[in-house]
Amino acid sequence: MEQVIAVLDERLANAGDTLAVAGHLDEDSYSLGDHDFALPTGIDYDLMLTNAGEGILATGILRAHVEGVCDRCLEPASFDVAGEVDEYYLFEEPEAAAYADDDDEVDYSLVGDDHTVDLTEALFSALLMETPYVVLCREDCKGLCPVCGANLNEEDCGHAEGIEHEREQARLDASPFAALRDLSFDD
Repeated sequence: MEQVIAVLDERLANAGDTLAVAGHLDEDSYSLGDHDFALPTGIDYDLMLTNAGEGILATGILRAHVEGVCDRCLEPASFDVAGEVDEYYLFEEPEAAAYADDDDEVDYSLVGDDHTVDLTEALFSALLMETPYVVLCREDCKGLCPVCGANLNEEDCGHAEGIEHEREQARLDASPFAALRDLSFDD
Protein backbone atom coordinates (compact mmCIF):
# COMPACT_ATOMS: atom_id res chain seq x y z
CA MET A 1 0.00 0.00 0.00
CA GLU A 2 1.32 3.42 -0.86
CA GLN A 3 2.37 5.40 2.18
CA VAL A 4 -0.04 8.00 3.61
CA ILE A 5 1.71 10.64 5.72
CA ALA A 6 -0.10 13.48 7.50
CA VAL A 7 1.94 16.54 8.49
CA LEU A 8 1.08 17.98 11.89
CA ASP A 9 1.28 21.76 11.76
CA GLU A 10 0.08 24.68 13.92
CA ARG A 11 -3.57 23.69 13.28
CA LEU A 12 -3.00 20.78 15.73
CA ALA A 13 -0.79 22.68 18.21
CA ASN A 14 -3.22 22.67 21.16
CA ALA A 15 -5.29 19.98 22.84
CA GLY A 16 -8.71 19.80 21.21
CA ASP A 17 -7.54 21.12 17.83
CA THR A 18 -8.73 19.13 14.80
CA LEU A 19 -7.66 18.74 11.20
CA ALA A 20 -9.63 17.01 8.43
CA VAL A 21 -7.61 14.74 6.14
CA ALA A 22 -9.15 13.15 3.06
CA GLY A 23 -7.69 11.49 0.03
CA HIS A 24 -7.64 8.77 -2.56
CA LEU A 25 -5.18 5.91 -2.91
CA ASP A 26 -4.62 4.40 -6.35
CA GLU A 27 -4.10 0.91 -4.92
CA ASP A 28 -5.07 -1.78 -7.40
CA SER A 29 -5.00 -4.92 -5.23
CA TYR A 30 -4.33 -6.52 -1.85
CA SER A 31 -4.24 -10.01 -0.32
CA LEU A 32 -5.76 -11.53 2.77
CA GLY A 33 -4.84 -15.12 3.55
CA ASP A 34 -5.23 -17.16 0.36
CA HIS A 35 -7.46 -14.52 -1.25
CA ASP A 36 -6.33 -11.91 -3.75
CA PHE A 37 -8.57 -8.90 -4.24
CA ALA A 38 -8.72 -6.18 -6.88
CA LEU A 39 -9.55 -2.55 -6.12
CA PRO A 40 -10.81 -1.20 -9.47
CA THR A 41 -11.55 2.28 -8.11
CA GLY A 42 -8.82 2.45 -5.47
CA ILE A 43 -9.41 3.49 -1.85
CA ASP A 44 -11.00 6.68 -0.54
CA TYR A 45 -10.55 7.87 3.03
CA ASP A 46 -11.94 10.69 5.14
CA LEU A 47 -10.29 11.18 8.54
CA MET A 48 -10.28 13.64 11.40
CA LEU A 49 -7.03 14.18 13.31
CA THR A 50 -7.54 15.44 16.86
CA ASN A 51 -4.90 16.63 19.33
CA ALA A 52 -5.88 14.62 22.43
CA GLY A 53 -3.22 16.13 24.69
CA GLU A 54 -0.79 13.21 24.84
CA GLY A 55 -1.07 12.39 21.18
CA ILE A 56 -3.02 12.56 17.96
CA LEU A 57 -6.24 10.57 17.54
CA ALA A 58 -7.03 9.62 13.94
CA THR A 59 -10.65 8.60 13.36
CA GLY A 60 -12.74 8.31 10.23
CA ILE A 61 -13.82 6.01 7.45
CA LEU A 62 -12.24 4.20 4.52
CA ARG A 63 -14.27 3.14 1.45
CA ALA A 64 -13.44 0.81 -1.41
CA HIS A 65 -15.13 -1.37 -4.02
CA VAL A 66 -13.51 -4.82 -3.92
CA GLU A 67 -13.54 -7.62 -6.48
CA GLY A 68 -12.51 -11.21 -5.80
CA VAL A 69 -13.56 -14.83 -6.40
CA CYS A 70 -16.55 -16.57 -4.81
CA ASP A 71 -15.48 -19.29 -2.38
CA ARG A 72 -18.38 -21.54 -3.36
CA CYS A 73 -18.70 -21.34 -7.16
CA LEU A 74 -15.37 -19.72 -8.16
CA GLU A 75 -17.17 -17.03 -10.18
CA PRO A 76 -16.33 -13.31 -9.82
CA ALA A 77 -17.62 -11.71 -6.62
CA SER A 78 -17.66 -8.06 -5.59
CA PHE A 79 -18.53 -6.13 -2.45
CA ASP A 80 -18.13 -2.69 -0.94
CA VAL A 81 -16.00 -2.03 2.13
CA ALA A 82 -16.62 0.78 4.60
CA GLY A 83 -14.01 0.42 7.33
CA GLU A 84 -13.71 2.46 10.49
CA VAL A 85 -10.27 3.96 11.15
CA ASP A 86 -9.31 4.50 14.78
CA GLU A 87 -5.63 4.94 15.67
CA TYR A 88 -3.79 6.82 18.43
CA TYR A 89 -0.33 8.30 17.87
CA LEU A 90 1.54 9.27 21.05
CA PHE A 91 3.84 12.30 21.13
CA GLU A 92 6.29 10.45 23.43
CA GLU A 93 6.87 6.78 24.16
CA PRO A 94 5.27 5.89 27.53
CA GLU A 95 7.40 4.72 30.41
CA ALA A 96 7.69 0.94 30.66
CA ALA A 97 6.23 0.96 34.18
CA ALA A 98 2.99 2.51 32.91
CA TYR A 99 2.02 -0.66 31.06
CA ALA A 100 4.24 -3.34 32.65
CA ASP A 101 1.34 -4.85 34.64
CA ASP A 102 -0.84 -5.43 31.56
CA ASP A 103 -1.00 -9.02 30.34
CA ASP A 104 -1.87 -7.87 26.83
CA GLU A 105 0.80 -6.58 24.52
CA VAL A 106 0.56 -2.79 24.33
CA ASP A 107 0.06 -1.52 20.79
CA TYR A 108 0.67 2.11 19.96
CA SER A 109 2.23 4.30 17.30
CA LEU A 110 4.33 7.39 17.73
CA VAL A 111 4.27 10.79 16.08
CA GLY A 112 7.41 11.05 13.96
CA ASP A 113 10.34 13.30 14.88
CA ASP A 114 9.45 15.34 11.80
CA HIS A 115 5.91 16.02 13.21
CA THR A 116 4.18 13.54 10.93
CA VAL A 117 1.95 10.51 11.42
CA ASP A 118 2.01 7.53 9.09
CA LEU A 119 -1.64 6.62 8.47
CA THR A 120 -0.80 3.71 6.15
CA GLU A 121 -1.07 0.94 8.76
CA ALA A 122 -4.34 2.29 10.20
CA LEU A 123 -5.92 2.48 6.72
CA PHE A 124 -4.73 -0.99 5.73
CA SER A 125 -5.99 -2.47 9.01
CA ALA A 126 -9.44 -0.93 8.45
CA LEU A 127 -9.54 -2.45 4.95
CA LEU A 128 -8.56 -5.91 6.21
CA MET A 129 -10.96 -5.85 9.16
CA GLU A 130 -13.94 -5.23 6.88
CA THR A 131 -12.97 -7.78 4.23
CA PRO A 132 -15.16 -10.87 4.68
CA TYR A 133 -13.38 -14.12 5.50
CA VAL A 134 -15.76 -16.04 3.20
CA VAL A 135 -16.37 -14.26 -0.09
CA LEU A 136 -19.62 -15.03 -1.90
CA CYS A 137 -20.93 -13.86 -5.26
CA ARG A 138 -24.36 -13.72 -3.60
CA GLU A 139 -25.76 -14.81 -0.22
CA ASP A 140 -27.64 -17.81 -1.66
CA CYS A 141 -24.79 -19.13 -3.83
CA LYS A 142 -25.28 -22.87 -4.35
CA GLY A 143 -21.63 -23.56 -5.22
CA LEU A 144 -20.26 -26.35 -7.37
CA CYS A 145 -21.52 -29.93 -7.66
CA PRO A 146 -19.10 -32.18 -5.74
CA VAL A 147 -19.61 -34.94 -8.33
CA CYS A 148 -19.33 -33.26 -11.72
CA GLY A 149 -18.22 -29.69 -10.87
CA ALA A 150 -21.21 -27.96 -12.50
CA ASN A 151 -22.08 -24.50 -11.23
CA LEU A 152 -25.35 -25.16 -9.37
CA ASN A 153 -26.37 -21.51 -9.75
CA GLU A 154 -26.62 -22.03 -13.53
CA GLU A 155 -27.85 -25.61 -13.90
CA ASP A 156 -29.15 -28.57 -11.91
CA CYS A 157 -27.03 -31.55 -12.89
CA GLY A 158 -29.18 -33.96 -10.87
CA HIS A 159 -26.41 -35.10 -8.57
CA ALA A 160 -27.63 -32.96 -5.68
CA GLU A 161 -30.86 -34.95 -5.32
CA GLY A 162 -28.95 -38.25 -5.16
CA ILE A 163 -26.46 -36.88 -2.63
CA GLU A 164 -29.30 -35.58 -0.46
CA HIS A 165 -31.03 -38.99 -0.61
CA GLU A 166 -27.79 -40.72 0.46
CA ARG A 167 -27.33 -38.27 3.37
CA GLU A 168 -30.91 -38.82 4.54
CA GLN A 169 -30.48 -42.60 4.35
CA ALA A 170 -27.21 -42.40 6.32
CA ARG A 171 -28.94 -40.26 8.95
CA LEU A 172 -31.76 -42.79 9.28
CA ASP A 173 -29.30 -45.70 9.47
CA ALA A 174 -27.36 -43.94 12.26
CA SER A 175 -30.49 -43.48 14.37
CA PRO A 176 -30.63 -45.62 17.52
CA PHE A 177 -34.12 -46.70 16.42
CA ALA A 178 -32.82 -48.12 13.12
CA ALA A 179 -32.74 -51.61 14.68
CA LEU A 180 -36.51 -51.45 15.14
CA ARG A 181 -37.05 -51.01 11.40
CA ASP A 182 -37.16 -54.76 10.74
CA LEU A 183 -39.22 -55.60 13.83
CA SER A 184 -42.36 -57.52 12.96
CA PHE A 185 -45.47 -57.59 15.11
CA ASP A 186 -47.05 -60.51 13.20
CA ASP A 187 -47.15 -63.89 15.03
